[in-house]
Amino acid sequence: MNKYFDIKDKVYDVTEKYPELIEVLANAGFENLRNDMMRKSMGKLLSIEAALKSKNINVDVFERQLVEAIERKSDMTDTNGVVRNVDEKAKVSIKGILPCPVRMQFIESFEKFVESRDYKINYNLNAASMGMEAIEDEILNAKDENDLSDIYMSAGFNLFFDKKYMGKFRDKDIFVDHRSGELNKSLDNENISLRDPKGEYSIIGVVPAIFIVNNAVLGDRKVPASWEDLFDKEFENSIALPTSDLDMFNAIMLGIYSRYGREGVEALGRGLLKSMHPAQMVKSGSRKDIDTPTVSIMPYFFSKTIKENSGLTVVWPKDGAVISPIFLLTKKKNYENSKQLIDFLFSKQVAEVLGADGKFPQTNSEYDNKLEESQSFLWAGWDFIHSNDIGEILSNTEKWFFGEE
Repeated sequence: MNKYFDIKDKVYDVTEKYPELIEVLANAGFENLRNDMMRKSMGKLLSIEAALKSKNINVDVFERQLVEAIERKSDMTDTNGVVRNVDEKAKVSIKGILPCPVRMQFIESFEKFVESRDYKINYNLNAASMGMEAIEDEILNAKDENDLSDIYMSAGFNLFFDKKYMGKFRDKDIFVDHRSGELNKSLDNENISLRDPKGEYSIIGVVPAIFIVNNAVLGDRKVPASWEDLFDKEFENSIALPTSDLDMFNAIMLGIYSRYGREGVEALGRGLLKSMHPAQMVKSGSRKDIDTPTVSIMPYFFSKTIKENSGLTVVWPKDGAVISPIFLLTKKKNYENSKQLIDFLFSKQVAEVLGADGKFPQTNSEYDNKLEESQSFLWAGWDFIHSNDIGEILSNTEKWFFGEE
């Protein structure tokens, strides 16, 4: 049981107390809740648990999404969605953008660490849904390393490699990967290695992108088993992608381009039917209409909200789930003061929080990513990243994807 509501409470009572949940539930298939009269009549009869089970929605996973929505609303009301601390005596600074599903759990663990060590630190930890303007502005306006925070933690190829942003500080011997020991074997093996050979960047976890196939709309077509399958003409105007999630979208563009070139990016673009939030993709269920995508590309985490007999099939692409890495960038300077915090961020304790029971695979060697041997990954690789202008590639792939060039 969470501290906000009991899963057996009536829908009406919970939405009266937390009106922000009306839209969350409506996007999960309970559109009638937007009508106040329907919410009062139907909502007084059904519990949250019964309502979710009626739609074959995983109760435990969706309960966490409801809690996240409540806490995100509270953060937005109180602090504009940012958890921050400014202390003139602080000797260390960190800025971070955190995946929404695990943000509050991480902040709870982080603040306990700060309190237990009496650790003087300046921090700014933002939800991914709120954007990354604070980090972007700092990096954009920084003239040298003294204008940068000691630690950055976020997804974002453009943020960390575009020459307008952190890319302008690359090859200046400012950053170092302070991790010692091995990485998790599922993310460091003969097929993939997330350890930066230059020893500058660290990756603490990844957000994999997989497929959800709507069997009611699929028809006589075979279930696509790979990214290459999605390039086929029969999947044109059939695919939903989270284009509004820039980090994930850029990761997909970079991964596809590195493996399949411009042709692959353009072919995937022809498949685009619409942009949808993962919660909307999941809610489409067995619906069959002109606006329902056949294939939804979404973070692996959201696939866990799908239950059996939902009419949806989860596919881990055989050519690999594209990954959006969570980077940890740490300066050489001030390491003596940063060490305790860096060690904490690399710890199994943090991996357990960010990993969300295997839904966001972690590079910590002690963490169980709960992956099958067949669940491989697709990513550009360090050689590709270090030898190319990533900002230029992302700009070009976006144009090719949307047919603008």
